[in-house]
Amino acid sequence: MEIINLFGGIYQGKKIFLTGHTGFKGSWLSILLHELGAKVYGYALVPNTTPSLYNIAGVDGLVKSTIGDIRNYDFLLNTMHDVQPDIVIHMAAQPLVRESYKTPRETYETNVMGTVNLFEAVRHTKSVKVLLNVTSDKCYENKEWVWGYRENETMGGYDPYSNSKSCSELVTASFRSSFFNPSYYSKHGVAVASARAGNVIGGGDYAEDRLIPDFIRAISKGESVKIRNPKAIRPWQHVLEPIAGYLTLCEKLLKEGASFSEGWNFGSDDSDAKDVEWIIKKLCTLWGEGATYEIDPTPQLHEATYLKLDCSKAKTRLQWYPKWSVEKTLETIVKFNQSYKRKETLEKVCRDQINDFFFK
Repeated sequence: MEIINLFGGIYQGKKIFLTGHTGFKGSWLSILLHELGAKVYGYALVPNTTPSLYNIAGVDGLVKSTIGDIRNYDFLLNTMHDVQPDIVIHMAAQPLVRESYKTPRETYETNVMGTVNLFEAVRHTKSVKVLLNVTSDKCYENKEWVWGYRENETMGGYDPYSNSKSCSELVTASFRSSFFNPSYYSKHGVAVASARAGNVIGGGDYAEDRLIPDFIRAISKGESVKIRNPKAIRPWQHVLEPIAGYLTLCEKLLKEGASFSEGWNFGSDDSDAKDVEWIIKKLCTLWGEGATYEIDPTPQLHEATYLKLDCSKAKTRLQWYPKWSVEKTLETIVKFNQSYKRKETLEKVCRDQINDFFFK
């Protein structure tokens, strides 16, 4: 099968309005959508890291990019009107827990009111048939359970980031009930869903205060990486795992509409829920000589100790399953960063990993 025929070939020629396209996940999704034959229209701020996957992989040449703030409703609405998209995927966000402690107001403005602005813009753009809001596994009220959270669990969030994502889910539910009610799908024609992923990792992530990027930065400088919460367990997954889930879900929303207008989990298998120290030890082994770590003794801000998702619904109803083990994922990250160090063409590296993911 050719890659353009994945997902039933439904993305060929489709106009996709993607917020957050300059970010790590947004860049990977932009590359994949371009491979699928979609016309991608991005709306986001300039990349906030140097380097950024968006720049080093030449994503700007694959999409029609608009630099804009999701908090600017009028500009967002006018941009969406100009595009007249078929599908809207909302990924623009302030994505970091520790940053949310520093800038709580900006976090809520972006993650909550930004979501409101996006939904309101969709409400006034008649071309839209599918709207997917990408949130986070941290939207759930975390009770430190040893089992995974299901889509019908209570929303919550201790820190401003996690709480803002639960609020974004509540905004989604309210707009779906009030304006895009599945019971009246034949009248409004818009299928609305949300997607919650686990700890997404992969080549090209250069954000501050994230485990893998912190490791890469430290090792590249010949330094020992410091880890904050060595026993914190997360559902680690390669960035292509949830992205494949988002596109599978959008395919269903486009074809069958209201039947899939719900919240969906896209997490790793239970066996890939590892603690932070396990991940770093594995990375040190893969990286080889000079890779070491130490535990940071500084008192840390609150972060969840144990968190994973139950993805039974996606597996049963969407036939979506995780493909890569955490070991395979870490191998691809090391290979990506070695390619970057050798100054290889990173757009090709991404495309090769995409083909490996879907066809091997």
